Amino acid sequence: MAWSTNVCVAFFVTSLFLCLILSADNFVQANEHEAESISKIGQGVGHIMNIYYCYSCGYRKVFEDYAGIIQQKYPEISVMGANYDPPGFNMYMSRLVGFGKMILIMCILSGVNIFAWLNKPQPAWWSWCLENKLYACMMMFFLSNMIEGQLVSSGAFEISLNNIPLWSKLETGRIPQPPELFQIIDNTLQFSKIDTNNFGQ
Repeated sequence: MAWSTNVCVAFFVTSLFLCLILSADNFVQANEHEAESISKIGQGVGHIMNIYYCYSCGYRKVFEDYAGIIQQKYPEISVMGANYDPPGFNMYMSRLVGFGKMILIMCILSGVNIFAWLNKPQPAWWSWCLENKLYACMMMFFLSNMIEGQLVSSGAFEISLNNIPLWSKLETGRIPQPPELFQIIDNTLQFSKIDTNNFGQ
């Protein structure tokens, strides 16, 4: 019993450490990517369009379609896409649910009675989980994934060009039609060209 407790504690600490490392790594990569985009614009390499979309809403295909037509019409624009992480409580809750899922699955697979640590009687549902490990782990995995998906489902499709916001589905409630997006891009590029000329003079 002491050995299995030590294994679970070690797994918990290791998982927490890995989560912190991955979060810090994502933050550093995002900052490096932003700095690289700004430096490219400053060097006159081209324009950077960022599209942040809701992956759990199934908008990845929409992003790929829009990226294709934008790069076809505007070869000088580099289109970059990423999942839109909802700010605040929901993102942290989804990570907590994901972390809890991994802990519970490991406890089920190792046959640990977590209720013994709490000095509580083992409930019938936990006994069923320990007896039917494969079904319990699959059910735990899909159920928690569904909850995580609901928590991070933002419905976002946010478009910006050179860090200038062009369109927000969160504000308008819809994804722009290609012709109106082209019109907004044309206006923004024209405006930035006029701005650059004025600055040069």
